[in-house]
Amino acid sequence: MTNPLHDAAPGFDQPIAVLKHCHDRIRKQLATLQKLLDHLPRHGADEQAREAATAVIRYFETAAHLHHEDEEQNLIPMLREVAQGEDAALLAALAPGIIDDHSKMDALWQRLHEQLRPLADGSAGDVSAADVGDFCERYTAHMEREESQIAPMAKRLFSASQMAALGQAMQVRRGIAPAPASGEAVAHLRTDYGQASLSEDDVDADPIVQFGKWFDEALEAQVNEPNAMGVSTVDERGRPASRIVLVKQFDPRGFTWYTNYQSQKGRQLEQNPYASLLFFWSELERQIRIEGRVERTSPEESDQYFHSRPLKSRLAAIASAQSEPIGSRDAMEQQYASVAEQYGEQPPRPGNWGGFRLVPERIEFWQGRRSRFHDRIVYTLQGGKWTRQRLQP
Repeated sequence: MTNPLHDAAPGFDQPIAVLKHCHDRIRKQLATLQKLLDHLPRHGADEQAREAATAVIRYFETAAHLHHEDEEQNLIPMLREVAQGEDAALLAALAPGIIDDHSKMDALWQRLHEQLRPLADGSAGDVSAADVGDFCERYTAHMEREESQIAPMAKRLFSASQMAALGQAMQVRRGIAPAPASGEAVAHLRTDYGQASLSEDDVDADPIVQFGKWFDEALEAQVNEPNAMGVSTVDERGRPASRIVLVKQFDPRGFTWYTNYQSQKGRQLEQNPYASLLFFWSELERQIRIEGRVERTSPEESDQYFHSRPLKSRLAAIASAQSEPIGSRDAMEQQYASVAEQYGEQPPRPGNWGGFRLVPERIEFWQGRRSRFHDRIVYTLQGGKWTRQRLQP
């Protein structure tokens, strides 16, 4: 029932052929799955069934993931770098679906893996014909789409050096070739953007309204933690420090987050009440830079937010002297246990914990474009009114 591979695989000097060879191996494993469905009712979990289940698991737990990474991390980004005109439009239409297919096929595989594992271990078990059918159907359509549209585009557009780079990356991923020196690798990391554009006519006259529109689009696109933002402050020597925090409110007054006032950022803002914020939403190829003066929120606002937090987060805020050294994790846990015992279900907001609000004076919206020719629209507060203009990339 297994499908041993005796045909010679192409070399990595032909990376597109290697990807096609991977598809051929996937098709053989899919055929094994379908044969297993016919075999089990007649023969049960015999040796052939165990061998078949083991072979399928071995392939989809290892090689299939490498293949997906080849496409997501190398093939598609490289095509985005070189595709233009109709090729770029076709790629923009196909790439999201290909990546989404990988995620859905992985989910289908996890369901099948749970069914195949007992068989591979020699236990009796059933395999769902519906799950096998869904898995095979999605994979088959996915491969046909890549072979009919993506592979021909790569063959037509990639230079010899680009083919060599793709083959090298695939070998490194499989441990066949050493990774390039880190400096060299970083120098060649590059993603070309092309999902959208941004013009002066696209944006609202009010940058807070515009931020709200983009934030809603980030939520709709299921951006990973769209409320995460970098906060940069400076110390008394003018040396900057940055960290990621979560924005908890934005409105015409500004952008609010909560923290320990005695933390590093709290102490720095006490000395120099100016900061910059940075949102980066890679899924939408967008970033937003915000600069301005920082003020504390009112005690009433801080109380309201503090008491809306989960109990364990409130206790942790009391237990942690944020940014201060401590001897061990055990010591931290002991502090937390002591606070939990002391306050129970109703811990009060500590006086050194509350909100900061950045009142914006400058807000820049950045939309990634091809060949680093990005769109940048900046708003500046002048005389109580917002003005906007385009910046060169």
